[in-house]
Amino acid sequence: MNGRFQIAIHILTLLSRANNELLSSEYIAGSININPALVRKEISNLRKKGLIKSKEGKAGGYSLGIPAHEIKLSAIYQAVKQQQILGQAKNVPNPYCPVGKQINKHLQHLYGEMEDVLSAKLGALNLAEFSTKFD
Repeated sequence: MNGRFQIAIHILTLLSRANNELLSSEYIAGSININPALVRKEISNLRKKGLIKSKEGKAGGYSLGIPAHEIKLSAIYQAVKQQQILGQAKNVPNPYCPVGKQINKHLQHLYGEMEDVLSAKLGALNLAEFSTKFD
């Protein structure tokens, strides 16, 4: 697992609380305490997903692409998800072992169930609701 969800939700929460003010990647990076290049990389991804819009130029910056109340936390998770929730081993289990030949099938089923639970929990909360925790 990686920190992309945490970074993405931090970015989007800042933007939702900005009251339509454009925020720079430097400002956002300062809040997250990471390099602005990493922020710009994640913003680029979130922009491709329609969650962020940008304005170029000296007075430019970033804002939400859609209203915060329309952004489910599950949509943020899906936008940044790169791998299964618990990861996946790169090795191929022994096909002659009674466990090895079936382990991946059973783990895939378990992982699917876990993703469903996580998606349901995150889908029950939108960004506007999450953002109120910081008032």
